[in-house]
Amino acid sequence: MRFSSPVGRERGRGIALQRRPGQLVIVGFVGAIVVGTLLLLLPVSASGEPASFMQAVFTATSAVCVTGLIVTDTPVFWSGFGQAVILVLIQIGGLGVMTVASLLGVLVTRRLDLSSRLVAAASTRTVSLGDVRRTLVRVVVIALIVEAAVALVLTVRFVVAYGESPGRALWDGVFHAVSGYNNAGFALFSTSLIDFVTDPWICVPIAVATIVGGLGLPVLLEVLRNRRRPGRWSVHTKITVLMTGLLLVGGTGFFLVTEWDNAATMGTLSAADRVLASFTQAANARTAGFNSVDTGAMHTETWLGTIILMFIGAGTGGTGGGIKVTTFAVLAVVIWSELRGDPDADAFDRRISAATQRQALSVALLTVAIVVLPSLWMTALSPFQVDEILFEVTSAFTTTGLSTGITAQLAWYHQVVLCVLMFIGRLGPITLGTALVLRARRRLYRRPESAPIIG
Repeated sequence: MRFSSPVGRERGRGIALQRRPGQLVIVGFVGAIVVGTLLLLLPVSASGEPASFMQAVFTATSAVCVTGLIVTDTPVFWSGFGQAVILVLIQIGGLGVMTVASLLGVLVTRRLDLSSRLVAAASTRTVSLGDVRRTLVRVVVIALIVEAAVALVLTVRFVVAYGESPGRALWDGVFHAVSGYNNAGFALFSTSLIDFVTDPWICVPIAVATIVGGLGLPVLLEVLRNRRRPGRWSVHTKITVLMTGLLLVGGTGFFLVTEWDNAATMGTLSAADRVLASFTQAANARTAGFNSVDTGAMHTETWLGTIILMFIGAGTGGTGGGIKVTTFAVLAVVIWSELRGDPDADAFDRRISAATQRQALSVALLTVAIVVLPSLWMTALSPFQVDEILFEVTSAFTTTGLSTGITAQLAWYHQVVLCVLMFIGRLGPITLGTALVLRARRRLYRRPESAPIIG
């Protein structure tokens, strides 16, 4: 029989935490959702009757997971205090609970131990542990700069063009800037951005904030550091920037083609305004969730295209969700290389490692399974069509927040499923899986190779 001392047990727990920082990230997000739920349950958070438990927990989960799906009308149901709670939850969720906690530790103690560095690295996708402290500061600095710039433009526009008081305009500007940068999609207007569909001074700044936030911190830092020397960008940055541009252009063209004659969306707008509306939709369909045209009135084929954009998502380490543009690009490169008969999958004169290819395939297949299975179950037990359910489920898991308008009409147990999907989607299936079942040590042997017949 072996006996372990308290010191030994404490040391063992510390080593476990260092090996599995993802678990701390999960605990942090759960804690933020719990606190947010309790705050939203307070009578002062609602404009009228206090929120029910389901309304509070769904809204808190959607805010922390920066999704934007709602079961209540945000500007009508929630009071100013409730809206402020949602705003704080969005910021915490976007930056990452552990990023905020680690940054506070830096400011207080001016140092980070190894465990804290690992936690921050898991939250920010930082590669080098030695750069964590500087990275944490940059996370907040970049976020505040982008949010402040967008808030300033929006505030001035709300005052000048819409006659809002300076105080109200500032609140609207700050809220939508934070919601945009963090790809949350929460709006203080019951129709989201539909009333501003022809106003580039509202739609473009929010779209820009969404795009910047969705690129991811590693990409933003590298672009800023080598902004005049793109040839020095890493393969990851090149892929992210290229795919983001292609998806924006392709998405804009897609919405123009499918919705050009739809009078219920953009069919009655001028040609220039249709381009603006299509660009706004393309920028926000990849996990932001704002909409300047009625999503529920779109054609079915437009829903399908939007589902694809939501599925792909934003950049790794960004505030958006989805399988990530790099995952999609890696899979595309692998398929193209296989069709050509190339022995390696190459991108930008670099060979993509076998481990990266496996990770991309795992993320994609897990995402398909996580989206399809709940969709089948919810379709069987609800009065809604499969396209509506699939849209809703994809939007929840990819933390997009776009909706065909059925979220509040779903049964409470379906809303619980959406909460779980938002949570898993925010952390990522691989992050959640490794945090729960990660091996404590690597397997030190390999089995004999085999080649099953494919096709």
